[in-house]
Amino acid sequence: MPKAIALFSGGLDSQLAINVIMEQRVEVECLHFVTLFCRCSSNKGCKLEAMTAGERLGVSVKVINSGRDFLEIVKHPRHGRGKNMNPCIDCRIFMFKTAGEYMRETGADFIFTGEVLGQRPMSQRKEAMAQIDREANLTGYVLRPLCAQHLAPTIPEKEGLVDREKLLAIKGRSRKEQFALADVFELKDFPCPAGGCLLTDPQFAHRLRDLLDHADAEMHDVHLLKLGRHFRLDEQTKVIVGREENENVKVDTFAREGDLLLAAADVAGPTVLLRGDTSDANLATAARLTVKYGKAKDEPSVPVTVRKAKTDESVTMNASAATDEEARQLMITRNGK
Repeated sequence: MPKAIALFSGGLDSQLAINVIMEQRVEVECLHFVTLFCRCSSNKGCKLEAMTAGERLGVSVKVINSGRDFLEIVKHPRHGRGKNMNPCIDCRIFMFKTAGEYMRETGADFIFTGEVLGQRPMSQRKEAMAQIDREANLTGYVLRPLCAQHLAPTIPEKEGLVDREKLLAIKGRSRKEQFALADVFELKDFPCPAGGCLLTDPQFAHRLRDLLDHADAEMHDVHLLKLGRHFRLDEQTKVIVGREENENVKVDTFAREGDLLLAAADVAGPTVLLRGDTSDANLATAARLTVKYGKAKDEPSVPVTVRKAKTDESVTMNASAATDEEARQLMITRNGK
C-alpha cells in the first residue's frame, strides 16, 4: 500500500484532502506544525484540535514544534512578506523541507496538502507552488488533491499510486465546494479555519513590527504580543497592560528578570509590565496607565504596588490616572505609533 505524509493543520481543507487520499487506499500519516502565531478559534489550542481531528479521521498525527526556527524565518524572510507580517513563501518552504525529510526517513512515497489554487494570494499561485516545491527539494512529490486537476501531474499520479481522475479541481477563494464536500464526507467540525495565522492580522502585525524595530525578539516577547494593550514609551521601553484576569496571569508569567510588574494596591485592575528603561519617569507613566485601566481611575490618587519580576521585592507609590490623550499617544496601534 502506498504511504503519504500530510501537512495537516486540522482545518477543513486538510481534512478534506486526507479523505480524498484515503479513498484511494493510501496509508496516511500527518505532520502538524506548531508555531507561535496560530490564532485557532478554540480555547483548546491548535495542537489539541489537530490531534482530535486526526483521531476522528483515523490517522496518526506527529506534532512538529517549530517555535524558535519559525521565529527566525519571520525575522528574516528571504522571499518577503505578504500584506502584513506573513512570510508565506518561506513558511511553506520550511514546512515542506521538514515534511520531505520525514517522508524520506519513513519511506513514504509522497507528501500532500489541503492547498487550493488561488485561495491564498502569496503562496497558492502556480508559480509560488512550483517555487516552494523546488526550494524544498520536492519537485514532483507534492500532491494537492483538492486542486490537482489544475496542476501538472505529480510523480505519484504518473506512477499510478493515485488515480488522477479521482482528484479534484477546486479553485479560488470561495469555499462552497469545500462545504459541499464536507457534507459528503460527514465532516462536522473544522478547527483553525482559513486565515488562522496571527501574522496576517493587521493589529498583531503592527505590534510585531514595532517589536522587531526595537529589539531582537525572543519567544516570550511574541507571547506577550498576544496579550493586553501595548504602549511604547521610548526606543527601549514598553508597557503592557492586561485586560482581564487570565491575561494578568500570563503577563506575570512571561515577565523576565529586570522587568517591573505594577498593580493597584487595594482595588481590582490590570497587571502591568514595564520592560526596558525603568527610570522614575517611565515608572511614573506605567503607574498612571495602571490606574487608568483599573476600577479606581476616577480617584485623585491610587496606591500602586511595583514588584521586581521573579522576586518578592516590592514598593508602593501613588499615582493618578493617565489621560485619554496620553494613553492614545503612547499606544501601539495601526493608526498610532
